[in-house]
Amino acid sequence: MNEITMKLHADRLIRMALEEDISSEDVSTNAVMPGARQGEVDLICKQDGILAGMDVFARVFELLDERTVTRSECRDGDFVRAGQKLAVVRGDIRVLLSGERVALNYLQRMSGIATCTHELVQLLEGTGITLLDTRKTTPNCRIFEKYAVRVGGGSNHRYNLSDGVLLKDNHIGAAGGVAEAVRMAKEYAPFVRKIEVEVETAEQAAEAAAAGADIIMLDNMTDDQMRAAIRLIDGRAATECSGNVTGENIARLADIGIDYVSSGALTHSAPILDLSMKNLHAL
Repeated sequence: MNEITMKLHADRLIRMALEEDISSEDVSTNAVMPGARQGEVDLICKQDGILAGMDVFARVFELLDERTVTRSECRDGDFVRAGQKLAVVRGDIRVLLSGERVALNYLQRMSGIATCTHELVQLLEGTGITLLDTRKTTPNCRIFEKYAVRVGGGSNHRYNLSDGVLLKDNHIGAAGGVAEAVRMAKEYAPFVRKIEVEVETAEQAAEAAAAGADIIMLDNMTDDQMRAAIRLIDGRAATECSGNVTGENIARLADIGIDYVSSGALTHSAPILDLSMKNLHAL
């Protein structure tokens, strides 16, 4: 995550997280450390995985005190192992204590998503299928979670509702049908935006292709239904598979002929990567 993105978007969200955790004061820290004192603490990995969010981790402490320094021994995208020292944070001990939980929450969550994504990308290796995330993200954490997907080797679907046209079942119902929904979207949306349509049957897929959809999402279809839909689409649109895609069943998609697979589990169900701050000591 670059410095511009951090300052424009991430800083505000990190401050909100800190404000949630410190509503008036850190009573525990103030009780044992009434004055400023310099110290250091180690960031330790407790589980194998892919690291993501080191800049965010460091930024938590910097927002509490800009003089805090994080010396990282690893960078985002690195495979890290249990027992490995990842970084040393130096600064006012009060800052190290007060920022610890928020900093770890971000880093553990983002690293867990990157690790989960990496595992699914490996299962798709050699298939030509691109793994996508979804908008099923934690409120106010989308910028961090979608970044973590990229670190893990996945790609981002649309960032938000302003980012592209995706006509789902309820949009189609509101419009009165697939063809009408696509026609209305083409009429309304600027030409630079692609139009994606979610379908549940091969017949709907054929209708969406005939109407000029750019991408057709095959939602919760069986393997045979997807094959039938792809035959009817006949190369007129890119295809995406969606619906309960997990590490246990993703390998079956390799020979179906789809272009993309999206998985909400990357962000809504990825377990954290276990990390800890240890060995705090005064200098």
